[in-house]
Amino acid sequence: MRVIGTAGHVDHGKSTLISALTGVHPDRLKEEQEREMTIELGFGWLTLPNNEEIGIVDVPGHRDFIGNMLAGVGGIDAVVLVIAADEGVMPQTKEHLAILDLLQTPTGMIALTKTDLVPDAEWLDLVESDIRESLANTVLQDAPFVHVSAKNGAGLDNLLDTLSKLLEDKPARLDLGRPRLPIDRAFSIAGFGTVVTGTLADGNLSLGDEVLILPSEQKGRVRGLQTHKKKEEISVPGSRTAVNVSGISLEDIRRGEVITKPGQYQITRRLDARFRLLDDISQPLKHNTEVKLFVGASETIATLRLLGAEILNPGESAWIQLELRDPIVTVRGDRYILRRPSPTETLGGGVIIDHQPIGRHKRFDKDVIEKLTSLAQGSPADVLYQASLANGADTLKKLIQEARLEDTDAQEAIDELFAEKKIFELEKDYVIATTHWSALTERTLNMVTDYHEKFSLRVGIPRQEMKSRLKIDTKLFNALLKKMGETKHLVHVDGNVKMPTHSITFTESQQAKIHALKRRFSANPYSPPTIKASYEEVGDDILNALIELGDFIKVSQEVIFQESDYEKMVEILRTYLSENEKITLSESRDLFSTSRRYAQAFLEHLDATGVTRREDDFRVLR
Repeated sequence: MRVIGTAGHVDHGKSTLISALTGVHPDRLKEEQEREMTIELGFGWLTLPNNEEIGIVDVPGHRDFIGNMLAGVGGIDAVVLVIAADEGVMPQTKEHLAILDLLQTPTGMIALTKTDLVPDAEWLDLVESDIRESLANTVLQDAPFVHVSAKNGAGLDNLLDTLSKLLEDKPARLDLGRPRLPIDRAFSIAGFGTVVTGTLADGNLSLGDEVLILPSEQKGRVRGLQTHKKKEEISVPGSRTAVNVSGISLEDIRRGEVITKPGQYQITRRLDARFRLLDDISQPLKHNTEVKLFVGASETIATLRLLGAEILNPGESAWIQLELRDPIVTVRGDRYILRRPSPTETLGGGVIIDHQPIGRHKRFDKDVIEKLTSLAQGSPADVLYQASLANGADTLKKLIQEARLEDTDAQEAIDELFAEKKIFELEKDYVIATTHWSALTERTLNMVTDYHEKFSLRVGIPRQEMKSRLKIDTKLFNALLKKMGETKHLVHVDGNVKMPTHSITFTESQQAKIHALKRRFSANPYSPPTIKASYEEVGDDILNALIELGDFIKVSQEVIFQESDYEKMVEILRTYLSENEKITLSESRDLFSTSRRYAQAFLEHLDATGVTRREDDFRVLR
């Protein structure tokens, strides 16, 4: 299903032509009908001679409503540029043509209307020649001409035949599995609620789908779908779609927002793009100029930062970074238009190269320019690689979506990147750029090595501390430890991570302190020195090391036992319970000839480790 747009000067008969073709007049507002001027977007549909149904978007022709025109012209497959034979090319026609060229509209034709008012064939030839001169070096330079008269119907069949031929060889819209519908109109229907319309891109919408409206992050559900007033179970990419959304009120929706599925798109306030300044612009473009950005159906104010240039002269192109006042949803490959807010003027436009740049670029950084050039001109493998560099570790599916690659190109790009070892597989379909992987593993090894040097009496760095310091997500962290464990670069020990060569060793003086402490424990094994007293005797680092090595068992914040004494206590208690079935705290205290503090800490530790279970005032074997 295709969508075409009709553009042209306000007096050139666009709406009348659409009415003659479809039987539906696109100017639905009372003001439009009274002024005979399209103000808002108009819509219609028809069936071509080859039985293909197409949607029509009629965009305003008056320069005061260029913003409305831009909201509807971005998602079209072809354009019918309407020019009146009795008037020829007008200034607004040229601006519409410039916009269509900047948007790289896939194909189009010229409808020369009101031919019934110009009976002189020579005049028509002159008008055509003038128009053809205006079309030179634009996307419509080879566009066919059709002479029509909406008044008497002449040429209408030829227009439809020509449109059929223009569309028949054009590829279907991409289905990337993640739909987005830029909202160009929203209204309410009694008994149904909120309805939004737009041209669907990049995926399907189905009845019952949970949807998210961005950037407002409102959640709803698809209650109904229509295309050309026909109910649908599924809407496909490229179709004019009306979505009846439940759970969202009309007052909370505005033009330019995007209907998506949860978790598939992110908003952005910064864009990297290629930009071309129009030839007939009134003045050169300076760095930090405030502009209006139009992309999809959205419109927002932005600050334009020139990259690699101090100033841009008419007709020149440059890399730019746009800092947006309001968040929007867009993706790599979307085309956009920039206008000057005041005095209003279309400045130019181009294509978005990076819709989620990591930061604010240095304006004359050669690496930034090289990266953007690679993204713009590179092969599918280059584009996918740049996506992996930008995203860090991610799924292949997500990277392919970011790169906007079709299935065949995507598989070839993946194979090429693996063959050249530019990406590294952490687990099935979860990859990271090899350069990122090398940097991450080097940083990890340096961190663990430094930790061993600083805390030589600790087994290793705690996993959670390591994850926090690396500042990576859980999935990547787990994959990192698994891979580095498989390659024997790191070893996991009881929640700690260490180098395989690292072991805790004590100096002679430290050994002497340890022996002295152990003698004190052996002298009174079931009522030994407290943790505080032990710290005072050997120091925090030594005692913690002895605990990590398992020489001592910490059973509470105050009580610690030698490992051999602890195991003997467990054996004694098991024997007692096998003969007596249960034991009280006071009986436990007497069993070990110790104090209540030690007996209670010991029993609570056994409860926690699953040796015993408390039943009222008794302990029993679990």
